[in-house]
Amino acid sequence: MSDDLPVAVIGESDGRWRTSTLCLAADFGSRDDPAGQGGAAHMLEHLLMSAPLDGGRSLSERIERLGGQANAVTGLDQMYFQAQVLSAHVPEVVGLLTRAVLEPRLDEKVLDTERQAVLQELAAADADPSDTVQDAFLAAVFPEHPLGRPVGGTVEDINRLTLPDVLAVHHEVLLRRRMALVCTGGTGPAEAAKHVAETAPVHSTALSGTVPLTELTPGPWHPREDGTGEFSWFATGSRAPSMSDPRRHAYNVLAHLLGPSPSSLLYRRLRGREGLVYAFLAWSRHYTEAGAWRIMAGVEHHNLGRAQEVVRELLLEVAGHGPDPEDLDVARRQAVMELVTGAERPWDHAMTLGRETALGTRPWSVEEGIHALEAVSAEEVRSAAAAIADRQITVVRPTREPV
Repeated sequence: MSDDLPVAVIGESDGRWRTSTLCLAADFGSRDDPAGQGGAAHMLEHLLMSAPLDGGRSLSERIERLGGQANAVTGLDQMYFQAQVLSAHVPEVVGLLTRAVLEPRLDEKVLDTERQAVLQELAAADADPSDTVQDAFLAAVFPEHPLGRPVGGTVEDINRLTLPDVLAVHHEVLLRRRMALVCTGGTGPAEAAKHVAETAPVHSTALSGTVPLTELTPGPWHPREDGTGEFSWFATGSRAPSMSDPRRHAYNVLAHLLGPSPSSLLYRRLRGREGLVYAFLAWSRHYTEAGAWRIMAGVEHHNLGRAQEVVRELLLEVAGHGPDPEDLDVARRQAVMELVTGAERPWDHAMTLGRETALGTRPWSVEEGIHALEAVSAEEVRSAAAAIADRQITVVRPTREPV
């Protein structure tokens, strides 16, 4: 790959696909919001997708008018701009995508329009306890740290944002971070790189640094009974390893061991034996400094305390004795299946490649990911469960407490 390209180009192709997915990924996310400007990264994502491009229609509209699909995602520490189009349109879309992100023309009109869209998005999230409980959980797991801030910011944050604020974040942060154009589907990186070379020579330079994390020292665990109304959501878990830490694979397997599949330990006890919940989720996410492992469930108020106790009991059982060999085999197979099926969805696979390769700075393949999951041992899963149980945090929404 040539060093004089505006962005790195990575990915893989499959000749059976007639469409190509292009994902411009950046080492940039809500953790980069300046003090007092929460939601700035998310707002910038909206503006880059919606601003007039080359004096005409927006990036989103131009891709959709080609018959394609466009989307963008702001995460805690990465941002993705995606397009899936017929492969014949790749040369045009590469240019549109890179110009829209690297050389936008933003104005007050598009800011005002997108501000209203973001405010509506925040209002919808604030009305849904299954959303607010996740923000509360991350805030508790990463207190006073950029990873603990809500991706969308607050209503006050968004109303304060000015066009110079957003432009400064674009010029002084986003454009100084490493980016990669990730290709999946019918077009591979070598072909896409030819078209990237024709775009503006704006260079991203480096990956972001880290911010020190304070020690997480919650008090003795006890179930939270402070939900309000007839139905509450709780999230419980703790920190997990960072994206660069090989121990993260054990946390992924543990999430399947205690996940929503009817084959999992937690499903069999929480729903099958005690009938406490209808549906729940378990997952592990990994970021620059650390990750977050959690279980989230919605329960009737009279089941709130007992449902949390069941989760705690199983975590302690796995932490104390390790997983049953058969259950561990099942959890590993499910983790592998999740990875493989994600790799067969071009949009998801593009984001996975960007994340796992740290935007092209380290090698990774699906085969390597499968091997890492299959190699997770019972002791590694036991150790992961013990670490979570030792620093377990639980939050509930809605709650009677001020938030």
